[in-house]
Amino acid sequence: MGKRERETPCGICGHYHKFGEGEVCGICGHRIVLSSEKSLLRVSAFASEILPDFLYFGSFDNASRTQLLKAQGISRVLNTVPGCQTLCNNSIVYHCLQEGKSLPFDDANQFLEQCERDKARVLVHCMSGKSRSPAIVIGFLMKSRRWRLTQGYQWVKDRKPSVDFTEAVHQQLQEYELQIFGQTNGALTFPHLTAQSLSFGFDKCENSQAPLPAFGGFGADSSIFSRASLNIPPHGFVFGAAQTESSSGSDIAMDSS
Repeated sequence: MGKRERETPCGICGHYHKFGEGEVCGICGHRIVLSSEKSLLRVSAFASEILPDFLYFGSFDNASRTQLLKAQGISRVLNTVPGCQTLCNNSIVYHCLQEGKSLPFDDANQFLEQCERDKARVLVHCMSGKSRSPAIVIGFLMKSRRWRLTQGYQWVKDRKPSVDFTEAVHQQLQEYELQIFGQTNGALTFPHLTAQSLSFGFDKCENSQAPLPAFGGFGADSSIFSRASLNIPPHGFVFGAAQTESSSGSDIAMDSS
């Protein structure tokens, strides 16, 4: 390693490696990537920031990268999957939610509220970072910020497009919204799913293209799904919005994440 690399640590991970040449760090595995790879890096290595300098969420892979957690200033971790091993590190405070059929929103909110009072940055994680951890984060936003389910979902989905709830998790979020506000604000739509890939006996819903409510600085017609159109057939698959009698016997188990 040349003199310059020895004197100049990596600005991301803080270790000494030839980051300018794309060399992988021998301590934490970080490397500078091409612009075409940056989206992959955010998904696989860095936790997604939900509330600035406070709330993050991601996968077990995010939680296992201690050096990158430190680089983001994260000092506390909320594990939403009881069967997922909690990594031991004296510099990080861990809290694991108890196992049960329902997501323990109240337990999670108590821990997150304490983190906020202590002005500590916290990571909420599950195995894949797609279902349980974003659901817990949205539950916290509904309870502490009084955001409705569709608003919290839009906020989180914009920051991590790979979020993908199971029907069971979506149902629990609706029930929690009902518990907090006394009513639900409508079902979430999942336009990335096609009738060919998922057919549980649901009829076509006429209002499946209804826009999500405006939130913050977003325009009235703005939606988290107003991106470049994918070359897939249209459909109207909506969780919890218009189930037929043929789907009443279907049970979709909540995935392990």
